[in-house]
Amino acid sequence: MVIYRHSMSRLLLDWITVADLGCWCVCFWWMHRISTRQDALLEQLRDQARRIEKVSKEEHAILSELHPNVEAIEKGVREVTQKVDRVETRASEAQAK
Repeated sequence: MVIYRHSMSRLLLDWITVADLGCWCVCFWWMHRISTRQDALLEQLRDQARRIEKVSKEEHAILSELHPNVEAIEKGVREVTQKVDRVETRASEAQAK
């Protein structure tokens, strides 16, 4: 009876060990699968960041080309504003007299 119990508990431990090994294999496979998906997602994010950086550099180049023109337009607007202010001042002085 003692031998039978010992061999049965030994058999049970062997099956538990095999099941444990199987669980570890499944776990490692699952983690590898998750890791592969994460790597793919990170690569997509890197590609997106490169595209955004490229567009940003192109946008910066365009704005750098336009910047002198914008300054010239702002200077022209300031000059026109000053002239309009002078004309309005003269007109209001003429009406006051």
